[in-house]
Amino acid sequence: MPLLYPWRTAYGEDAAIHSVLCRMTSGSVDAWGESSPLAAPCYSPEWGGGVFATARDWFAPAIVRRDITSGEQLQQLLGIYKGNSFAKALLDTAWWSLQSKLTGTPLHQLLGATRSEVVVGADFGVMDSIDELIAAIRPAVDDGFPRVKLKFRPGWDVDMLRAVRREYPDQTFHIDCNSGYRLADAELFRAIDEFNLAMIEQPLPHDDVYQHAQLQAQIRTPVCLDESITNLRRAELAIELKSCRFMNIKPGRVGGLTNAVAIHNACRDAGIPCWVGGMLESSTGSAHCVALSMLDNFTYPADIFPTSRFYAEDLSDPPLELYRSPAGQPAVQAFAELPEPHPQRLEQLTQQRATVGG
Repeated sequence: MPLLYPWRTAYGEDAAIHSVLCRMTSGSVDAWGESSPLAAPCYSPEWGGGVFATARDWFAPAIVRRDITSGEQLQQLLGIYKGNSFAKALLDTAWWSLQSKLTGTPLHQLLGATRSEVVVGADFGVMDSIDELIAAIRPAVDDGFPRVKLKFRPGWDVDMLRAVRREYPDQTFHIDCNSGYRLADAELFRAIDEFNLAMIEQPLPHDDVYQHAQLQAQIRTPVCLDESITNLRRAELAIELKSCRFMNIKPGRVGGLTNAVAIHNACRDAGIPCWVGGMLESSTGSAHCVALSMLDNFTYPADIFPTSRFYAEDLSDPPLELYRSPAGQPAVQAFAELPEPHPQRLEQLTQQRATVGG
């Protein structure tokens, strides 16, 4: 799915988003899941072509023609396979979409949510200049976004942050490092304490929780874990070690909605607030993030974007749109019916396809 402009982070640049979509059928009813691991194994060890092959050759054959009555049962069937969270999320999200259709229950209610809207934040990647970034942030501040996230990487770091904070002294900001630093950079993060950020997201390597605990003990600014949280056990370990004071939960990264709800519950019980992140999915995948974000312990504004923010046209219908909450902040509402890929657009953008079962 071509982006309007490249998405730049500490791990590289993406000009288009590579997603894998799954159409899951039960009798005469079908529904869709989506997993968006990106084109290359830079955000995580997984990538679009690899997720497609793994789901086609191993995961889908393990569940097809099975009578699956819960997300936990689906995860148990896939549990013999190590890792591959994005590939598991593909089938897990499809199963939850199908269950929503079969039961006639909106997905957010099926997950246990009691609300139907959540406020969202604004995000900005690395740009060509700090002046360009400062100008881009202005509409988000004027529109009332409750927080702004800034990508942060070597060469686009403290000077950028100082300039932004000088221009917007009262706005809530946090930075996302995408695993771009090491514990040896602790002095840098101690210096960042002066900017009064809401959090520092994933400063250290993607597979670490131990050194994040060491860093958190040395700085005042809360650490938020993102890439490090790939399953419930990792989340529980991070809680035990006091590795973070926030947790970002992306359905794709943790293996699907089933695992995302379990991690949310563990954080709730430990008193760690959460927020939902997305992977620039089409509205099919974004709708899963929206439904998840309605759970009670998702208290920090979500990383859920309207279609128009990144795409000229969404792959799926209806597109994701923002509206004004009663408090006047940008927000998203739960979908009564989940978006599905538009057949013609899907045909134009598809690089590989496969059918399992039938």
